[in-house]
Amino acid sequence: MDSSASCPFCHLTFPLTQLQRHANSHFDDEDDNKPNPNLSSKISFLIGSQIKSNFHKINDSLVFLLRKCLEQEHDSSTTTYLSSYVDHFQSIVSEDVGWGCGWRNIQMLSSFVISERQDAKDVLFGGSGFVPDIPSLQRWLEIAWERGFDMVGSGHFNQSIYGSRSWIGATECAALFRSFGLFARVVDFSDKELENLYLSVPNTVKRNDVKGKGKAWQVLGPMDRYLVRKNCDGNVGGEICRNSVDGGSGNNMENTESERHQILMDWVWNYFSDETSMIYGHPRMIISKKSPLYFQHDGHSRTIVGIQVKNQKKGIQQYSLLILDPAHKTAALERSLKDNKGWKKLLKRGVHTLKKPQYQLCYIDPGIATGKEMEQLKTIDSTLVTF
Repeated sequence: MDSSASCPFCHLTFPLTQLQRHANSHFDDEDDNKPNPNLSSKISFLIGSQIKSNFHKINDSLVFLLRKCLEQEHDSSTTTYLSSYVDHFQSIVSEDVGWGCGWRNIQMLSSFVISERQDAKDVLFGGSGFVPDIPSLQRWLEIAWERGFDMVGSGHFNQSIYGSRSWIGATECAALFRSFGLFARVVDFSDKELENLYLSVPNTVKRNDVKGKGKAWQVLGPMDRYLVRKNCDGNVGGEICRNSVDGGSGNNMENTESERHQILMDWVWNYFSDETSMIYGHPRMIISKKSPLYFQHDGHSRTIVGIQVKNQKKGIQQYSLLILDPAHKTAALERSLKDNKGWKKLLKRGVHTLKKPQYQLCYIDPGIATGKEMEQLKTIDSTLVTF
């Protein structure tokens, strides 16, 4: 562990021997907006006791191996955008198979932030410089809730998640990263007929960057988009009842399923292809500074690390998401990429594979919040894009 770390409140860096005293100084005067001294002790203890997550480290880096395979595709009609770095964290039978995919995707997103952003590395997980294991992440999420981040959503877990096998979603991902001052954003993709179930946040800006414009909407808790009924009688006074979502087969669709989910593909393409975020240029391969995307749908979550488009005849474009799945074994991914054989079945996902009626993304924008910005981040909101 590094000999210094960042204060989780003001983000200044101090030697570990001075960090607890400094953190306690934030409570010297009475202020209802500051955490209680007991919380300060919890944070100081966690900074020193958190455990680094074990994972299969790829020496050349997974992104480097993937980039080489993509560049060796002898097809001049394709263009690919890829995140600059990510470590793969697989679910482990003895630890989290069946429930831990959300935590594994948080670990993947954390690996990008720690590797590529010094400002975020200095504040994330107390400046530890490493990705913690799931129990440590659960502790950090509890601290985020205790500090007031996503208070409504935390009620679903009774403000307790440590030691639990409960599923989490994109909103917990956002709350955790926001508690360190990172600008974690949530985007919902859903049928237009479910629009009335999404609670509008005042003074938000409309987004028109993809087909099906949307607003920013309040997200109330874990996987809410997958736990509501469109005919829910409990949707009164801003309450969303937590029942099973309709399977989607009965929805009135103006477009075909592939056309509807192409909207999600367009959004991901626009996200990664932002010209201001390019790092490495190649005729068919561009490395982007954009963070990977936490990709949630009913029953599972994965991490989108890039997107590829193939220009076909008559101007038709075929998109493929580049996805890391916690259910896959890292060693198998490494072997398939080094051999340049079989990796497409593991990593590429076309629009035809998107079968769910609703999806949710979480990503991290540049910058570190301070002061009033931190208060604003406590309310988890999202941009709604309708199919």
